[in-house]
Amino acid sequence: MSKTSDPAQTIAFQGASGAYSDLACRRVFPAMKTLPCAAFEDAFAAVREGRAALAMIPIENSVAGRVADIHHLMPDSGLHIIGEHFERVSHHLLAVPGARLDCVRIVRSHVHALSQCRNFIRAHGLQPVVRADTAGSAVEVKELGDPAVAAIASELAGEIYGLVSLARNIEDAAHNTTRFLIMAKAPQWPASGGPTVTTFVFSVRNVPAALYKALGGFATNGVNMTKLESYMVGGQFTATQFYADVEAHPDDRPLKLALEELEFFSTEVRILGVYPAHPSRIAARAETRDASPAGHRS
Repeated sequence: MSKTSDPAQTIAFQGASGAYSDLACRRVFPAMKTLPCAAFEDAFAAVREGRAALAMIPIENSVAGRVADIHHLMPDSGLHIIGEHFERVSHHLLAVPGARLDCVRIVRSHVHALSQCRNFIRAHGLQPVVRADTAGSAVEVKELGDPAVAAIASELAGEIYGLVSLARNIEDAAHNTTRFLIMAKAPQWPASGGPTVTTFVFSVRNVPAALYKALGGFATNGVNMTKLESYMVGGQFTATQFYADVEAHPDDRPLKLALEELEFFSTEVRILGVYPAHPSRIAARAETRDASPAGHRS
């Protein structure tokens, strides 16, 4: 199936063409056209306004942690999470054709990419320069045409901008992986029964031990919570919203009971998405279970 400009076959992402978000879009939806957006808000707007059917949004990285701003932007995006994708990050040192690694003096990239390749940068005596994003750095290297300046970006960026890879897989951590959320205008809850993730936000009542009491239902009902993060709301130190992921379906009795208890101690509970668990999540959970003492059998 060929790529077209049909909005129904378009997926939006933040960044320039060749960004890791672009790579994730192409990996998961190879038949769709990718739509670069300057900011996360622009990617959300593209879906809301019908210029794209989906948005691919990075939520967290196994090395750098959560992506800034996303947790407080998503609840007000008007979109729903319909899937997740785990993308292994393979950083390349990209330069203009004819450049040699021993001649490179400056490397440009996003601050996270630079920090993820700290050992390589130090070993080769490179001067890191922070730029807005990885693919944008590749564009700058192409425009400069200076063999002494390189960018850390994806292999896809090199292909798009006509750069050569002087070194591949230069990241410090072999587990460097980014988790993306796939977002759409309407919810697409899968049927209960299979491995499922439910993402929601909530605000607890202003009473002593409210958070402790609100989360008690997840423990007593055996619901596995894989993420719980707090962030300030409206610039007030006393107003906090919590973002959570649980491995369960709202139609399953354990999560249904846990959410009822959560609502009792909260001023707001809002589900952002119910979606199938990615195979990488399932595999990681199986490995953890097998590695635990309870997972070994005599």
